[in-house]
Amino acid sequence: MFITLLTGCGSVNTPPDPRNGFWDAFFVYPLYWLLDFLAQNMWGSYGLAIVIMTLMVRFAILPLTVKQYKSSLEMQKIQPEMMKIREKYKDNAQKMQEEMMKLYQKHGVNPMAGCLPLLIQAPILIAFYNAISRSEHIRESSFLWLQLGSSDPFFILPILAALFTYIQMRVMNSINPAQMSNPQIKMMNNIMPFFILFMAISLPSALSLYWVVGNLFSIGQTYLLKDLMKREPVKERA
Repeated sequence: MFITLLTGCGSVNTPPDPRNGFWDAFFVYPLYWLLDFLAQNMWGSYGLAIVIMTLMVRFAILPLTVKQYKSSLEMQKIQPEMMKIREKYKDNAQKMQEEMMKLYQKHGVNPMAGCLPLLIQAPILIAFYNAISRSEHIRESSFLWLQLGSSDPFFILPILAALFTYIQMRVMNSINPAQMSNPQIKMMNNIMPFFILFMAISLPSALSLYWVVGNLFSIGQTYLLKDLMKREPVKERA
């Protein structure tokens, strides 16, 4: 289904054209142009261009990621109160929802904040796939042992993408350990790496490279944010 979604946004043999409509004009073509521009300034290496562009995307959504992190910390603080509400109104779902919303408003917590980076990355990922698959330059380019327009013949990047996805999810869940008691989150932690592995095996290695670099960035970013957030309460007490 996801592969169909990726490949259904344009012909894989037709270069993107801003005159083709909203999708090409505002999503695919800007990434297509940026990849060419970066490659021209990176000794013609489209692999390096993908690495640089991945970092640019991650830095662009960094403010949302920081907001997501802070929201996770606040959710962790109010977890005991949430458990009390669930227990008190376990037989009245509507009342439970109302009390939860009051609790969120009281502490200024947005439970949907954690979804923002993912929601923003989704169209970028699909447009990025289209930019790669519709670029004859990338289809013909190599980077390290990879042919960027084809899947990794040694499955190295797919395995790394799955591994780093698992590590990233574990690191993110360490922010709020209470989440690990949620069976849905547990199932997601177990299934998502295998899903990424399957996808990365099937798709061009350029996309796997995007996943690997992006996940490495996220892991380092989370550790850095954890360290910075630990220092904030110390400064406040001082």
